[in-house]
Amino acid sequence: MFVDKMSQEIKTIKLEIFSGLASVNCYLIKNDQGFILIDTGISKSRDKLEKELKSAGVNPKNLNLIIITHGDTDHTGNCSYLREKYQAKIAMHHDDKGMVEKGDMLWNRKGSILLKIINPFMGLGKSDRFKPDFYIDDNFELSDYGLDAKVIHIPGHSLGSIGILTKEGDLFCGDLMSNNKKPARNSIMDDKITAKKSIEKLRKFNINHVFPGHGESFSWLKFI
Repeated sequence: MFVDKMSQEIKTIKLEIFSGLASVNCYLIKNDQGFILIDTGISKSRDKLEKELKSAGVNPKNLNLIIITHGDTDHTGNCSYLREKYQAKIAMHHDDKGMVEKGDMLWNRKGSILLKIINPFMGLGKSDRFKPDFYIDDNFELSDYGLDAKVIHIPGHSLGSIGILTKEGDLFCGDLMSNNKKPARNSIMDDKITAKKSIEKLRKFNINHVFPGHGESFSWLKFI
């Protein structure tokens, strides 16, 4: 179901990870020019993702862009497949490029204890690895794709983590924040100091609602 947010409509696609022990969110945004998909889930969830895309009316002519909030497998596992099927371009921050090109989730990371524990289960298989079509960074405008929004670089979970902030104040924050029990900074951080700085950076923007990579969306006021 799409939620109407004035100039765009947002559909949350929740996909299982770790054999159903957890889930990850993908966000399908519909606008006048077609669709933009933020994150893609793991390859094992491909069937459900495709059903959700088909039911929303996505086809090779109207999926205009796939944006990756960061390079982890649970967000990038279907990128290569979707690009081939829908001819959609893939955009992400260059600081996470080795994660998707080499399949190594610890690439360019310090490697916290939690990340090292889950890394063996999170590698991107050879058939799912890819090179992005182009890179995006702070203040990149998405108006060419029909979305009045810009990119904000918010490292911490990974060096190349980004958020997408719309004119209406909707923030797609990747894994900087989550909301499984309550809105909070994500428990898995590669660099906690950098993550804190990223959250402080976000306080300068006009944010109304947050759409995290994991858990339910929430009001920014409940976090700050």
